Amino acid sequence: MPVTDGTPRRKVTTSHGRYYAERLAAERRKKVTLIQNLRRRKATVALRTSTIKVEKARITKNEALAILVGTQIGAGVLGLPYAASKVGLIPALGVLLGVMLLMLATAFIVLKFSAEMGGAQMSTIANRTLGKAGGWLMYISIFIMSFGALLAYIAGMGSVFSSLFGISDTLGALIFWVLASLVVYHGLEASGKTELIMSYIMLALFIGVTLMLTPHAELENGLYTDLSGILSITGVAIFALGCHTIIPDVYKGLGSYEETKKVIILAFLIPTAIYAVFMAAFLLAFGKNTPQIATQGLELLYGRVGKLVGNLIPLLAITTSYIGIALAQQSNNAEFVRLKKPIAWGLTVIPPATLYFAGVKNFADVLAFAGDTGDFLAFIVLPILIYLASKLRK
Repeated sequence: MPVTDGTPRRKVTTSHGRYYAERLAAERRKKVTLIQNLRRRKATVALRTSTIKVEKARITKNEALAILVGTQIGAGVLGLPYAASKVGLIPALGVLLGVMLLMLATAFIVLKFSAEMGGAQMSTIANRTLGKAGGWLMYISIFIMSFGALLAYIAGMGSVFSSLFGISDTLGALIFWVLASLVVYHGLEASGKTELIMSYIMLALFIGVTLMLTPHAELENGLYTDLSGILSITGVAIFALGCHTIIPDVYKGLGSYEETKKVIILAFLIPTAIYAVFMAAFLLAFGKNTPQIATQGLELLYGRVGKLVGNLIPLLAITTSYIGIALAQQSNNAEFVRLKKPIAWGLTVIPPATLYFAGVKNFADVLAFAGDTGDFLAFIVLPILIYLASKLRK
């Protein structure tokens, strides 16, 4: 028996005591929480929707503006004059302004939620706010947008190759599709800086073309109204003004919500002004006879020089856009649907080519389809749904 001197003993908590058990339980809860967070991160697939990336940890306002404007200015602007010729100059300018204001509003929504989530991408925002359904809806909208864009680019380059080399549109499209799709398969992706340089070159060419058209402009050529083509001009305008996917990267690069908001405003006003002048110049020069790829009309005014300049712009714009969008969609197929690279590549480049060779060959109308469906879902419908879901949850 233990010996005691009669002094009362206090109970001391040992490793088998209540406090030790509570400490172990707390540690287990921390581990479970950590595992759950890791699982959530693995389950959240960030859809890659743009090939232009912010390569520096911190960027200036001018760099941010250049990235956003560079994302917008591309092959879409080539279809604007033709789409405008279906409605007339005044309605076309009204639609362009209205689409710009709507897209600016949804861009602010993307910025707001991205900033609240620490710079989250659009797919992550949709997944967290709308659940798995939001993630799939984002994937489908991007798929439709990419499908329509690639189809339009194949059709456009068929026309460019035909004009430059005197071959049929179909043969020209086949040559372009094979070469560009091989580049996509091998992943020869241009850097963000290269993309921006190309965008500045195209911007300079747009300004030069506008100056070339000014002497041939006649006001009566554009002063008519035909609302039957309103959906076409709306779709092309949506397609030409989409830059939402790069907004989270720009926000992280600037590190300031208010500064990013100011840059976004300029990033929509500047391209809209350029598009309006470019569209008006062609419409006042050619009226209802504006070509599907607007710049090809320069050949009628300036002969060989006009033909060269008129095909150089779409050659640069369409080629870079095709490779960039196809690479992004190939990555989406591989990451979100978990497909192997050859299957992801085939699902990206084969369906639009099949539809083109089946007879769908109108460049501007296909761009309008892409804008009215995929771009409309990704850049307008989804941001609004995200905003409404957040309000209802609160």
